[in-house]
Amino acid sequence: MRRFASIAIALACLVHGAPVLAGAGAVAVDLELVLAVDVSRSMDVDEQRLQREGYASAFRHPEVISAITDGARGRIAVTYVEWAGSLTQWVKVAWQVIAGRADAEAFADKIAAAPLDSYMGTSISSGLRFAADLFRRSGMAGDRRAIDVSGDGPNNMGLPVDETRDWVVGQGITINGLPIMLKPSNATGPFGIPNLDVYYQDCVIGGPGAFMITVTDASLFETAIRRKLVLEIAGLPARVIRAADTAKAPRIDCQIGEKTRIYRPFPLDR
Repeated sequence: MRRFASIAIALACLVHGAPVLAGAGAVAVDLELVLAVDVSRSMDVDEQRLQREGYASAFRHPEVISAITDGARGRIAVTYVEWAGSLTQWVKVAWQVIAGRADAEAFADKIAAAPLDSYMGTSISSGLRFAADLFRRSGMAGDRRAIDVSGDGPNNMGLPVDETRDWVVGQGITINGLPIMLKPSNATGPFGIPNLDVYYQDCVIGGPGAFMITVTDASLFETAIRRKLVLEIAGLPARVIRAADTAKAPRIDCQIGEKTRIYRPFPLDR
């Protein structure tokens, strides 16, 4: 039975693109980082391409590479995940240790080579749960663990996002945000909200030193991603927006996305 169980676990990890559960020989790194990227249908092809190119370019940039190599251990572990609805989460690039330029460029190439996909629904909460579970089988032992979640709309299915955030933070994981506010239609359309930045501040990010960087200009997308990665990797002081254990009452309804989706009078696909 044990033999079959081991085979089942190994196969499951291969399907999800992650290694088998970490044991005593886990690799010590400064940071374990999950890049959790929104690919719901509200993200059009241009936005998806900007997002993908932004992350790939960032890992090729000298500032990001320096942030990695200047750490106490001089290496981090990172994986690239895409998410949409409650049952739609995929590892696009499996866990990889980055300890220098060659590693960083190889990771960037893998991000750039992954096909663009789009799926129904926006479940930030399911994406966060999926991302948090990946740390258990990373094969790494990070001094810090963080999820970098990006998206252009509120949670509209799955578990409540604020409750999920609190659960993830309780596992010792920090959640940082990259709310994407490029299109007016995402603020005024049937599934968008005008103050997505406030939503991310009060309902999504959390943990010690949690922060977010809002993207409002397509020309600054790459710069925003690079700046965010440098802050995360180096552990530099950032303008802290909120930490779940010390936050005041939210300024926005954290279930606004779910409520908007329920009351739509036609089939839903975002």
